[in-house]
Amino acid sequence: MKGGGIENPAFETPSSDLGRRYHAGPARAGAGAAAPAEPFPGPEEGPCGWGPCTPRVLQLCNNSEGYLAAYSLLAIFQGIVVNGLINISISTIEKRYELNSSLTGLISASYDIAFCVLSLFVSYFGERGHKPRWLAFSAFMLGLGSLVFSLPHFSSGKYHYGGKLEDTCQTAETTFANATCSASTNSSLHKYLYVFILGQLLLGVGGTPLYTLGTAFIDDSVPKHKSSLYIGIGYAMSLLGPAIGYVLGGQLLKVYIDIQIPKRQDTTYTEVDQDDPRWLGAWWIGFLVCFFAIWLLIIPFSCFPRHLPGTAKIQAEKISETHDDGSQVLVQTNNIGQRFKDFPMALLILLRNPVLMSLIIASSSEALVATGFATFLPKFIENQFGKSSSFSATLGGLVLIPAAALGQVISGVLVSKRKMDCKGIIKFMISTCSVALILNTVFLFAKCGNEPFAGVSETYNGTGTLYNLTAPCNANCRCLRSMYYPICGRDEVQYFSPCFAGCASYLSNNMKKTYHNCSCIGKPKRENGSEDFLYEAIPGKCPTQCKFLPLFLTFFFFAVVFTFMANTPTTVAILRCVPDKQRSFALGVQSVFLRLLGTIPGPILFGVAIDNSCTLWDINECETKGACWVYDNERMAYLLMGISAACKTVTIIFVVMAVYFYKPPPLTKALPRKTSEKISVIH
Repeated sequence: MKGGGIENPAFETPSSDLGRRYHAGPARAGAGAAAPAEPFPGPEEGPCGWGPCTPRVLQLCNNSEGYLAAYSLLAIFQGIVVNGLINISISTIEKRYELNSSLTGLISASYDIAFCVLSLFVSYFGERGHKPRWLAFSAFMLGLGSLVFSLPHFSSGKYHYGGKLEDTCQTAETTFANATCSASTNSSLHKYLYVFILGQLLLGVGGTPLYTLGTAFIDDSVPKHKSSLYIGIGYAMSLLGPAIGYVLGGQLLKVYIDIQIPKRQDTTYTEVDQDDPRWLGAWWIGFLVCFFAIWLLIIPFSCFPRHLPGTAKIQAEKISETHDDGSQVLVQTNNIGQRFKDFPMALLILLRNPVLMSLIIASSSEALVATGFATFLPKFIENQFGKSSSFSATLGGLVLIPAAALGQVISGVLVSKRKMDCKGIIKFMISTCSVALILNTVFLFAKCGNEPFAGVSETYNGTGTLYNLTAPCNANCRCLRSMYYPICGRDEVQYFSPCFAGCASYLSNNMKKTYHNCSCIGKPKRENGSEDFLYEAIPGKCPTQCKFLPLFLTFFFFAVVFTFMANTPTTVAILRCVPDKQRSFALGVQSVFLRLLGTIPGPILFGVAIDNSCTLWDINECETKGACWVYDNERMAYLLMGISAACKTVTIIFVVMAVYFYKPPPLTKALPRKTSEKISVIH
């Protein structure tokens, strides 16, 4: 490709069709052949369509805005499935297919495993390919993965939920089959684990091109000063996916798993409703809907040309900001990236780029914190401020999703409007990460103590011992520790379940359940003047006396905003500091490190820290240790703040190192703008 005097080999297409068809001379910088004043559009900058079929109406979308719209829709649906529907359906899948948490953890990790394995190869070979068609392949695989993930519902038969579990105190004469340890039945439902893993692997294959080749194509197609804005919008749209997924999945879980609840005339079943622990929702519907919607997106991506109109001119006007370590010349001189045998050398060039690796480690450290809080923020709110799990999940989504999207958009606009160069972008990241670190101290002063809990933090009215749920008042109730159903007594003490509170009966009035005849609950601290209410309790945890929730949410919201304000600039800086022919590959390398050092260990590390603050574990009748029921709130707050502060400190250190190592190309610093535009990236 020529542009006003000096050819720029960095913008030659890998196939060299453009050079062979439109240039008579060799494609070398400094060739003396005459050139038109404006870059001649190559054959890849064709119309939007399929071969000879190029409807005029499609040409309205044959631009960067049209591509961004299609990219954003695909990112939204990917987020709906991978980060929304799967996360909210995982507990239902556990119960329906008799899987333990370690196996469902394997299902969740399968997406990242596929992403890590394929990311390097897809980004390496896709760099010289037809990127929009790679995105069409991405849509195909994401849709197929959604379909496969829903298939177990259609082949596992109808759900049989058995008899009702009693949560009240059962007398010794009452037959209570659930109170004994029984060996697991020879069910074949757990074999569907492999179908779920296959679905996640397919989703991982589909997600790989989206955030590597798809992002690089945006950077190819827009002027440099607009790149951060477009990428920020795309990333912000991708964050809507999990929010929509949680809302959609939550509503679908209110629908019975087989759509129609079995009729009560059928003696095999007993009545079941949403409050019953046997209830399972229709988790599979969302995956089917997304399967059809995602496959529709194959159509727009398949009709985009290899390059959008005007790409050649935009590329010719860009000034290189590649880190001056000789890699740009090495890549161009040896034409690295055209053959499979170049893969090790291409990877080594990127791994030896200190600016790139510093930015990658910094972003991985931030990803560790982000995924940790995305997974466990609802649990933190639930235990710290005494809220229900559903309300905590809603609050967590209302804080994380808008704050993250706002941070992405704000940073994209600021970088675009101020036309920051690579070094300026990295310095901007230092300031945002520093503010986020300061706001992180909210955990120190917005924490809450634990409310009174019978058998954990205090005894049963002076009877029993601490850390033992059984006391003389409930010794004959044959209670199950595996049935955690907290209630709040009139004495303002929380009890593990109505059974452990010694409640023998309950009443349901206007959808409100109250428990009566509770032998373990003492007199109310505030006298009601009526003996009828002395031994009552209501479902749920006792209202917390801690009033720090609004303060915590406010500070945490802005901490998330400033954390994600570094996300888009990181991507833009990575695209700037590497040779132009390695931009997609650099994003692929970042994706691998992001998962190996960030998104995979993040939830594990946060989970270990939260488990370390547990004060009451679920130990069932088979003496098997299960989930944690009660946590030490202060210890949890300190541990999470420590992890977050340490990771953000690491981020700041490596971003500072990136500024220190970065050396801009010497020619672009010295030349006036017009001259350097012609020279472009030949340094």
